[in-house]
Amino acid sequence: MPSFDVVSEVDLQEVRNAVDQTNRELRTRFDFRSVDAGAELEGAIVTVWAEEEFQVRQLVDILQDKMTRRGVDIDALDPQPLEASGKQKRQPFGLKQGIDRDASRGIVKTVKDLKLKVQSQIQGEKVRITGKKRDDLQRVIAALKEGDFGVPLQFNNFRD
Repeated sequence: MPSFDVVSEVDLQEVRNAVDQTNRELRTRFDFRSVDAGAELEGAIVTVWAEEEFQVRQLVDILQDKMTRRGVDIDALDPQPLEASGKQKRQPFGLKQGIDRDASRGIVKTVKDLKLKVQSQIQGEKVRITGKKRDDLQRVIAALKEGDFGVPLQFNNFRD
């Protein structure tokens, strides 16, 4: 029976590459010349820092642009409050991994509302969708892509 999994995963290597590209672009930008600013990835936390708050926002825009170009969904960034210490302003971003309970229930409800002959099961941090027809599964994928569940969704493990 055909099935697929709905997951929310972030490729940390692509995030690392986006952070490196952000730092590389900082060195070439005139408006960041002689400014202590940058971005770093530690574990599952991306931290952006600069001397002023508007510079932090510019850095976040650059980081989001680089992540988009590398195929990482920017909804995976979970912004934390801006921290000020001394001359630096820092903003950490957590990376959302996995589908939480509420998002899983929302996915299952969306699938049921389609009234197709498919079943959905919550399996930890992923949701498995099974059905007899491949076309029904593709309709489910299309509907889930249109929905907003608060986490970026990927569809993998498609079995026929």
